[in-house]
Amino acid sequence: MRRAAAAAVTVTTTTRMAAEGMSTAAAAAEATATAAPAAGSRWGRAWPSALRWIPTSTDRIIAAEKRLLSIVKTGYVQEQVNIGSSPPGSKVRWFRSSSDEPRFINTVTFDSEENVPTLVMVHGYGASQGFFFRNFDALASRFRVIAIDQLGWGGSSRPDFTCKSTEETEAWFIDSFEEWRKAKNLSNFILLGHSFGGYVAAKYALQHPEHVQHLILVGPAGFSSETEHSSEWLTKFRATWKGMLVNHLWESNFTPQRIVRGLGPWGPGLVQRYTSARFGSHSTGELLTEQESTLLTDYIYHTLAAKASGELCLKHIFSFGAFARKPLLQSASDWKVPTTFIYGQQDWMNYQGAQQARKEMKVPCEIIRVPQARHFVFIDNPSGFHSAVFHACRKFLSGDGEEGLSLPEGLTSA
Repeated sequence: MRRAAAAAVTVTTTTRMAAEGMSTAAAAAEATATAAPAAGSRWGRAWPSALRWIPTSTDRIIAAEKRLLSIVKTGYVQEQVNIGSSPPGSKVRWFRSSSDEPRFINTVTFDSEENVPTLVMVHGYGASQGFFFRNFDALASRFRVIAIDQLGWGGSSRPDFTCKSTEETEAWFIDSFEEWRKAKNLSNFILLGHSFGGYVAAKYALQHPEHVQHLILVGPAGFSSETEHSSEWLTKFRATWKGMLVNHLWESNFTPQRIVRGLGPWGPGLVQRYTSARFGSHSTGELLTEQESTLLTDYIYHTLAAKASGELCLKHIFSFGAFARKPLLQSASDWKVPTTFIYGQQDWMNYQGAQQARKEMKVPCEIIRVPQARHFVFIDNPSGFHSAVFHACRKFLSGDGEEGLSLPEGLTSA
């Protein structure tokens, strides 16, 4: 079995907690213990337990990640990939920060056979790599799977975010990803990005096409601008006092994570209600088990409640209504990497943006829709998602060759 190794990488080998027989009850107990305040702290003594803020940190995020990945049967290595440091005023755009502390990208690499293609997975806004927990086993059976937390999210370092423009904000993510690629000594990999991660993946492939064999965009954000997709409802809503308030909050960079932090001891409860509703009562696909729901809730809470960093990109990349300020559609004619788009059948991201882009692209392009799935297609319908990914990568997978040119059963082409 192969393990990832590279220069400038600090490696922490993670033994699978599933192999140690960690039960749902034990996982929940450990999650609760992680959230408890420091025993001797002044706040811990002064406040009743029900009113104490729930502490979080990078260490707690990584611990929650390990608990969530205990569900995964495939062995893996967790590492913090050092992407360098730089003093304030550095000419390297993504280092724009008041701090010269080292930066690192939290990375998990799953065991795989030799000579299989490498699949790099990039999460979306407000998420982190653990959201792919239902996919790692299936994908690792045919790929060398590497999943990352983008700079400023999840278990990666969270430097001060001081970008002032769309260009600087894009550079924050694209350039830090390129530094990570260099540290990992990767080239010729398949790049998969979900939602905002799809936007970053596409922008990266536009700048560095020589490293990307194939691009898989899962419910990607950022294809159209507000002028290209005008909405009568949005125009009317903006004219109301509620619309003006929401627009003001958007432009003030008021993020959903601030609500979770502000709720303090009630934050985990809010996250739990979201998880239960989105992946339970309101799910269109495969419901989470009780264990999955408990561990995912704990993981999401810690990733949301940690220091604000990458989340502050929102207003620079999108205008109110999630319309891109520099839409990908405008760059479609410059696309150099063959691309597959994957959408859930009920995805709120509109696949018609991909259809418009395909008309301008000069490279092969497929659009696949997965049934019984919404925006988190890889959680809603894991098997359908895996079929779509295997189909997209059939030319790279041993034994597939030109077989399977037709879509697997259940999937549809757009």
